[in-house]
Order: sequence, then structure tokens, then C-alpha cells
Amino acid sequence: MGGAQVRVEATAGSQMADHGLGQATRALLDSLWIALSVTDGAATQSASQKAPASGSSSSDQPPGGLPADMERVAALVELAQGGDADAFGLLYERYVDLVYRYVYVRVGSSHVAEDLTSETFIRALRRIDTFSWQGKDIAAWFVTIARNLITDNAKSARFRMEVTTADMIDADRRVEGPEDEVLSHLRDVRLFEAVKTLKPEQAECVVLRFMQGMSLAETALVVGKSQGAVKQLQLRAVRALHRALEGQMP
Repeated sequence: MGGAQVRVEATAGSQMADHGLGQATRALLDSLWIALSVTDGAATQSASQKAPASGSSSSDQPPGGLPADMERVAALVELAQGGDADAFGLLYERYVDLVYRYVYVRVGSSHVAEDLTSETFIRALRRIDTFSWQGKDIAAWFVTIARNLITDNAKSARFRMEVTTADMIDADRRVEGPEDEVLSHLRDVRLFEAVKTLKPEQAECVVLRFMQGMSLAETALVVGKSQGAVKQLQLRAVRALHRALEGQMP
């Protein structure tokens, strides 16, 4: 699979694009504000599913986190496992933005994110034959590899949302407009600051569920917890954010 590895490695040395970070930021903000407007767990779960997965349209990513063209994804996985470099290249192109955004919000450095994203797909290429297809999106498998790489990274051994609030908000939009837009922008800044104060596992749950649009099952797979535990983790995170932003809700 030399061709596929060359393609992946070349990305690390090139200037990375925005990777849909602005769109992902907007999706995170919108879905979190919705979740914060309710108090019970069922409504919170429902609210998080209203926003489509970042980088995908609602038609591409229906509720549950599975791509609409799952059969095509399954076929590409099968071909890649059989040694088809082009098939793996297509998987890479499809999921590189999602993996990059996940890594970026965890390490807070575009350069480190580029390197770890590249290494994620190189490892995935080498281990693609170990992936067991169970009708679930392969995205969770890629993110799990990335998560393990981050843990192995000495500077990122603990989850820290160190990407600056200004960088994340600026990736979303620049506000120079009317007063209501400025106030909305300030609320978004406070929300990001509040997310940064969450416990590490709560912050990661927020990123996976709201920013990445992952299902409960996929999030559970990535963090190594049961779906019930993820539900409780999400509920505690949203409640903590609600307390932190009391009196500042839109």
C-alpha cells in the first residue's frame, strides 16, 4: 500500500486547510446552546442529535451517526483490507477532516494536529486488516487510533482544550456588526471558556457528542465506557455548563 502511505505522509508536509473547523465550531455552539436550554437527560440527548455531524450535511449523516452511503464505505473498507491503495485513499479523504478537528481541539496546535492526524492514518493503513466491520461507521475506529496517539504524546497525556477561545471563534466568524451580533459573540466566548473548565472526560464527551456528532455507541467505543456511562457523563457536563453560565443564557 505504498501509494496510500505516500498520500497520507505528504499531507503532514503540506499546508493544512481549515478542515471545516469553522463549521464544526458553529455546530458545537448551536447544539450546546440547545442542550443548555433543557434540563433532563432525554432532552439533552435529543438536542445533541439535532445538529448533523461536523463537515457533513443532514442528508449525508442521518441520526445515529451512520453515513447515508454506508454500503460504499463498507466496500471501500473491504477493498482497502485487500490491499487497494486507492480505496484507502478515498477513506482518508473522507475522514481526514473529522480526525484533524478532534486532534486539534485536544492538542491546541495546528502543527501537532497535522502530525498526529497523519500518523493516525499511517497506523490505520498498517492495521486496516484488523478492523472488524460490524455495520458501524469506521470513523470511531479512526478517532480511537487518534485518541491513543494523543495519550502517547507527552505534551498531551491529559485532555486539555488549550486551543484559544479567540482562535476557535475566529475560525467561525469575525464580528464587527450590530450590537446583538456582538453580544451573541461574547456569549459564545463565555461558552468556550466554560467548556475549558470542565473535567477532562466531560470535555471530551462534549467534543465527541456535539462537535463530532458521534452517536452514544461510537462515543462509548472511543472513551471505553458503556453507553449508560456516556449518557451520565454528558448530562453532568451539560449541567456543569448550565451552572457556569447561569444568568448568561441567550
